Amino acid sequence: MTDNAQQQPTAPDTELPTQYAPADVEGPLYERWVERGYFEADAKSDKPPFTVVIPPPNVTGSLHLGHAFEHTLIDALTRRKRMQGYETLWQPGMDHAGIATQNVVERELGKEGKSRHDLGREAFVERVWQWKAESGGQISGQMRRLGDGVAWSRERFTMDEGLSQAVQTIFKKLYDDELIYRAERIINWCPRCLTAISDIEVEYQDDDGELVSMRYGDGDESIVVATTRAETMLGDTAVAVHPDDERYKHLVGKLIRLPLTDRSIPVVADTHVDPEFGTGAVKVTPAHDPNDFEIGQRHDLPSITVMDEHAVITVHGPFQGMDRLEARSAIVAALRAEGRIVAEKRPYVHSVGHCSRCKTTIEPRLSMQWWVKVGPLAKAAGDAVRDGKVKIHPQEMEKRYFDWVDNLHDWCISRQLWWGHRIPVWYGPNGEVVCVGPDEQPPTGEGWHQDTDVLDTWFSSGLWPFSTLGWPEQTESLAKFYPNSVLVTGYDILFFWVARMMMFGLYAMDGTPPFHTIALHGMVRDQFGKKMSKSFGNAVNPLDWMDKYGSDALRFTLARGANPGVDVPIGEDWVQGSRNFANKIWNATRFALMNGATVQGPLPDPAKMSATDRWILSRLNSVVAEVDAHYDDFQFAKLSDTLFHFAWDEVFDWYVELSKTVFQAGGEAAEVSKRVLGEVLDVTLKLLHPVVPFVTETLWTTLTGGESIVIADWPADSGFRDAAAEQEISTLQSVITEVRRFRADQGLQPGQRVPARLTLDGTALAPHEAAIRQLLRLQPEGDSFTATATLPVAGAEVALDLSGTIDVAAERKRLAKDLAAAEKERAQATAKLGNEAFLAKAPDHVVDKIRTRLAKADEDIARITAQLEKLPQA
Repeated sequence: MTDNAQQQPTAPDTELPTQYAPADVEGPLYERWVERGYFEADAKSDKPPFTVVIPPPNVTGSLHLGHAFEHTLIDALTRRKRMQGYETLWQPGMDHAGIATQNVVERELGKEGKSRHDLGREAFVERVWQWKAESGGQISGQMRRLGDGVAWSRERFTMDEGLSQAVQTIFKKLYDDELIYRAERIINWCPRCLTAISDIEVEYQDDDGELVSMRYGDGDESIVVATTRAETMLGDTAVAVHPDDERYKHLVGKLIRLPLTDRSIPVVADTHVDPEFGTGAVKVTPAHDPNDFEIGQRHDLPSITVMDEHAVITVHGPFQGMDRLEARSAIVAALRAEGRIVAEKRPYVHSVGHCSRCKTTIEPRLSMQWWVKVGPLAKAAGDAVRDGKVKIHPQEMEKRYFDWVDNLHDWCISRQLWWGHRIPVWYGPNGEVVCVGPDEQPPTGEGWHQDTDVLDTWFSSGLWPFSTLGWPEQTESLAKFYPNSVLVTGYDILFFWVARMMMFGLYAMDGTPPFHTIALHGMVRDQFGKKMSKSFGNAVNPLDWMDKYGSDALRFTLARGANPGVDVPIGEDWVQGSRNFANKIWNATRFALMNGATVQGPLPDPAKMSATDRWILSRLNSVVAEVDAHYDDFQFAKLSDTLFHFAWDEVFDWYVELSKTVFQAGGEAAEVSKRVLGEVLDVTLKLLHPVVPFVTETLWTTLTGGESIVIADWPADSGFRDAAAEQEISTLQSVITEVRRFRADQGLQPGQRVPARLTLDGTALAPHEAAIRQLLRLQPEGDSFTATATLPVAGAEVALDLSGTIDVAAERKRLAKDLAAAEKERAQATAKLGNEAFLAKAPDHVVDKIRTRLAKADEDIARITAQLEKLPQA
């Protein structure tokens, strides 16, 4: 890879097309960067490392706005660090996405009239690998479109050989340390995918259901319970009440008859029950509810499974073979026939879990599964943040992290799938259980077989920060690039992916956490703050916006909305505005090149510079310092806003405009300003590059003749400040702004020339008369000059002759009409706000609206009065 020091600037080619066309530039530029190896990372380098991993997107996926947002932030960080001289590794790769991928391939098989069982396990897995080879690279191409500066030669996949070895190694280590075990517990079960799923794969939504209250037992020894899942009553093994609930103390320890069955069940006392909720009594179904399972464990209750893996009833004659929803209605009807339904509430809206993959309602189910004992691992993950080894940004997110890791339940890691890392455990004919490491031979012989389950996808992705670097081998890359410098990810997976990486990293790497900093961002939403989704009709394909406005425009819009930990609204108008900014950068640089702006040679001595030159260099260094501070604090929105306003407002709208008169005059002052303008553009383009890489590369190489801005040196704050020059130009800006405002108020066109007398002697504005006249379109006063309007501004005086430019009488008439309307509005609003009866009855938002109207009327009256006072006498 070319080192920064090796760049030899050549004479710049000052020719730029009249318009910027992103589609013509972006693709070829990116391929050139990749071919030259700019994004690769050398483990043998003596540069300090900077490492960040890509949160591995699902191999089934495609780039959505959330990816584009996250990738923009990571790319900005890594591009800056590369320019700062770090050996920078942005590690790419994809996740095998167990359930999602298996579902995709099963759907493809379904089109052929086949199921995975028709193929068998080995042939099905081979089919998935074939699908991955054909379709799994879509997101890589989209990352290139966005400009992701990842080390493509290091791309990994969670099912590749090296990562599979890492998975087997850590499973064996956890198993030997008795941190992995097999047990029967309640899990989230998807009757469609036929597997246990993790909490993150459950989506909750409000569904219309029914709440049924039913009486168990008879006479004085009866009790009423309520449920939304009547079908599970077939598996009830107790009714629970609070120990202190006087209503039921006579029943605790007694047996009551369970309706529709030939069983009797006990009434138990348990502090989990809330006596204030409902009847204060709950049915206990240990095999089909996690809370009931815990009650069952405390009271040694049996667990009766009443549904199979398809959620079909397996017990009790008349309902056997029914689907759970069909059985629900049938059981309620049967209870109603027996007179045991006390109350029915329909519809009853309540939160119901659904499989995020197929949208099927989740069924809590007792199942034999593999688990990670997370207690000691979670404690280490919490302590690493408490001790300051790992910082969470923004800091207020720490509480959410601690709330999770301090209360983490054991993690179910087994999935009843065929695609994934198969659990490395073999069972023997006589009950033997053998866990096999990656370098060990599995037992053979009659009766030996491997566990059929695979591991949760989060198990392998939890190893991502070190498995991608070659662990368990002690590679040069692992030594150089672990731990990662920062993890950039959404707050929504703080509990799942982030916590698992923390637990596994600390465990596998001898107490060294996987990263120094966790930088959390929010979710991308539409311009109204609503979640983006296909069902809402507001989902956006980022490729559409990149095609229309360019990748830089999308990136800048996303970065400008990125406040730490806060959701990001985005609308097409904002992307269009960012495209306009890219065009502004292009046009301003093109102007500069056409007027001789240069980076050749050292900067002139400040003593030879004008106040305008010293001002812009002073502001430039302040901006460098501000941008650095914002980067170090992950304040992408602030740094983008700082750069936007500096580039557009100060460089393009002020310095470039003020320089035009200097360039026209020529001489030494013009040569000095050309070098200053070149320096300002050089540094500004470098500061902008991490966020808008394509347009800045094109402009910077044209301006400087350098090889690539990707490997250019990041700007440093030289310390140059000139408060006097900043004050002088601030005064100049206030004069120009005030006169422009007056011209606009009088209805003058921007390009309309007006005779003027400038009295600037004795002020800091004296050297700027030519610039003031040019920017304000003020022509010399002439012999017939009559001062019809005089503006005293900043110690100076600008007298204007408007006699030939506006109809003063007509303008006074128009303003008087506007003033009368504003005064009428103020009178009406004042009267309403003074009416006590109205204030007592009107809603707050109505009163607030009237207060706003009053404030606006006051502003209008003040503005119009000032305009009338400044008008010449008719």
